[in-house]
Amino acid sequence: MRLLIYNHFYTDSYPTGIRKFGSIHQAWTYHFGIMTRRQESIHLVTLVLLVSSLCLGTVTEALQNGYYLPTCPLAELLVNDVVSKAVFSDRTNGAALIRLLFHDCFVEGCDASISLDGPNSEKTAVPNLSLRGFDIIDQAKARVEAVCPGVVSCADIIAMAARDSYAALGGGIRFPIKTGRLDGTVSLASETGDIPSPFSTADAVLSSFANKGLNTEQTVLLSGAHTVGKAQCAAFSQRLYPTVDPTLDPNYAAQLKIQCPQGGSPSVLNNMDVVSPSLFDNFYYTNLLQNKGLFTSDQSLATSAATQALVTKYALNPVLFNLNFIGAFNAMAEVGVKTAGQVRTNCRAVNP
Repeated sequence: MRLLIYNHFYTDSYPTGIRKFGSIHQAWTYHFGIMTRRQESIHLVTLVLLVSSLCLGTVTEALQNGYYLPTCPLAELLVNDVVSKAVFSDRTNGAALIRLLFHDCFVEGCDASISLDGPNSEKTAVPNLSLRGFDIIDQAKARVEAVCPGVVSCADIIAMAARDSYAALGGGIRFPIKTGRLDGTVSLASETGDIPSPFSTADAVLSSFANKGLNTEQTVLLSGAHTVGKAQCAAFSQRLYPTVDPTLDPNYAAQLKIQCPQGGSPSVLNNMDVVSPSLFDNFYYTNLLQNKGLFTSDQSLATSAATQALVTKYALNPVLFNLNFIGAFNAMAEVGVKTAGQVRTNCRAVNP
């Protein structure tokens, strides 16, 4: 077991236990007088176990609902204001911010490593070249820094922004998320291999999510965020040429060929939900049952024995989808949370 030092969480996460360590040790000394070496060893072991029980647990125990209430009570409202305005002006911003959280959490955990600039940072990796929303995160960070400098992490702002995007796109309530993440200091393009490819099979997608501690149902639920997504022709053209993928609806394929002609621009954007592309709803699953999933990784969820029933379940029940998506979102937003890191003043650069 590792003894974790919660510098950033000292006053908010474990104040009682940590502050009592000194008094406990003094009480033992006063009560037992001068201890023998064996007694000292016994009580040292007891103290270590006490520290372990208070500080170890899971990393996500460091997160709390309302973490910033004592130190920056307006933090979540300020972020929400920036995000709501951004989504109102362009609804694709909401999808971009949700995707940003996913790509952040799948590399180095949810630590805002995706925001760091640099010649070999995560931003420069192929799966991340089309990411957007960094300017919105910068705006939110600036708003918060103006009120509470050096308090709110970029990692938390990314998580808040994704949550607020879900609500702004019609997903439902602005549900609570735990905060208290620290910002990482490492961002490497070479570490992005865990991000699932649009060409992946269902088994490969499930394996990628399982590596992050996310189960099969959570994987299917999080894939449902593609209901507001857009994709470049390059991400699915192999399903159109040289021959049409037999798992792709022929009429849908014909429409896609118009959007993405052979030899045309690979960067043309296409809606991933052909019914309601700007609303966060369950039509993603309905589309899959009609063979209208854009990515191989999406459509394979409708045919895999491990996921087929879940696709049908959420296609038939929009309320259940939105309800259960919240739990899956929170599970993803707590992947790989750092216990050692910093609160960046600039989300694009490590503090000096």
